[in-house]
Amino acid sequence: MVKVKNIKQHILVVDDEQSMREFLTIMLQREGYQVHCAADGLQAAAMLLDNVFDLVLSDVRMPNLGGIALLRQVQSMGTDTVVIMMTAFSTAEQAVEAMKEGAYDYINKPFKNDEIRLVIRNALNHRQLRQENYQLRRVLDKRFSFDRLIGKSDIMQALYRLIEKVAKANVTILISGESGTGKELVARAIHHNGVGADKPFVPVNCGAIPENLLESELFGHEKGSFTGAIATKLGLIETAENGTIFLDEIGELPLTMQVKLLRVLQEKQIRRVGGTVDINVNARVLAATNIDLEQAVTAGLFRQDLFYRLNVIHLHIPSLWQRREDIPLLINSFCDILAPQREVKISAALMRRLLDYNWPGNVRELENIIERCLILEDGDVLTEASLPPQFLNSCCSLIGACKIPEDGLNLEDYLAEVEKQILVQALERCNGVRKHAAKLLKLSFRSIRYRLDKLGL
Repeated sequence: MVKVKNIKQHILVVDDEQSMREFLTIMLQREGYQVHCAADGLQAAAMLLDNVFDLVLSDVRMPNLGGIALLRQVQSMGTDTVVIMMTAFSTAEQAVEAMKEGAYDYINKPFKNDEIRLVIRNALNHRQLRQENYQLRRVLDKRFSFDRLIGKSDIMQALYRLIEKVAKANVTILISGESGTGKELVARAIHHNGVGADKPFVPVNCGAIPENLLESELFGHEKGSFTGAIATKLGLIETAENGTIFLDEIGELPLTMQVKLLRVLQEKQIRRVGGTVDINVNARVLAATNIDLEQAVTAGLFRQDLFYRLNVIHLHIPSLWQRREDIPLLINSFCDILAPQREVKISAALMRRLLDYNWPGNVRELENIIERCLILEDGDVLTEASLPPQFLNSCCSLIGACKIPEDGLNLEDYLAEVEKQILVQALERCNGVRKHAAKLLKLSFRSIRYRLDKLGL
């Protein structure tokens, strides 16, 4: 059953005639709507940046910015605001153009009060049905979400199809991607869609466990095998029996442990610390890394034979900047999860900021930003005022935000600083790998090496 929202709907009236604005305000307020007014398209466009309206009722002919141009701006914002156009100079061509641009309806002046009431009511009902259908699709279509793994972009749809293919197969899978992209979510999606979905899913952060404790944690130990071993303890691999062991940050695994993990993958057996008996294990192994394991193999930091054992199937999780069209879906999901009791909307200005940002921290950073906005703002509309200063002053907006001081600036020094910030950000995103940073910035390896050397990086 769909929940009915008992809140006032917001209508923006845009007309250059004051008498028309006043008339529509009085009439619509009597109908129970919250009414806002703008004297022309430019004023309306500014109001749309920081407010979310359910419906815009706009005249076609206005100074500064006409109704059709305003309609295009509303459509470009990606919101679900419905637009009704009205004019005293109606032509069939105007009506056709307005409908092609996405207007819900077109009304001729002078109009009957009952006529415009009905058109507005139908338009808002249409909008609500569209929202309800969208919510139902999100609930029913599990294939597109895989729990909290969300995305409609082509690159994510290809990933979903690959997950569906490999989930039922009992093979080792290597998951790669930058920090914050959701590698554990992919691992959980594989587990929950596989044959051992009702068995344990055991995550292990290989970089978070001290090296001297790692063997005992993974393989367990026998009573008395070392000081403090007062009882036999099962290892994490044993506790994942018939389920999934997820080895996160596998690139941090010490070489001595890499040899022992290789034996687990080859022989399907473990030996507890202090034990003399080999124990058969049957746990699916999923591994994840945010570094280039092939480069680690070349550098002698990761065993080549273990890499091949892990890399039977390779899934790469795209960075958030590679799938910007998924950002609105992710924001809706985070709002639903973090503030389930609130009817939250995102202002067009905030959405534009979020879409323009480069997201070095990926999905995890986006979730943190939305949580911050929800905490700092009490209203139903989140605005860019809640963004942290470092976000607003990030490298991606540095050039556009620059204003030349009264006494001028040193252009060479300024451009050098911009270049330095971009190069540093690229290196951080690529974990210091110059080859990958060059590819990210569309530079040759020789060019990025020259630039980094010139700036002393």
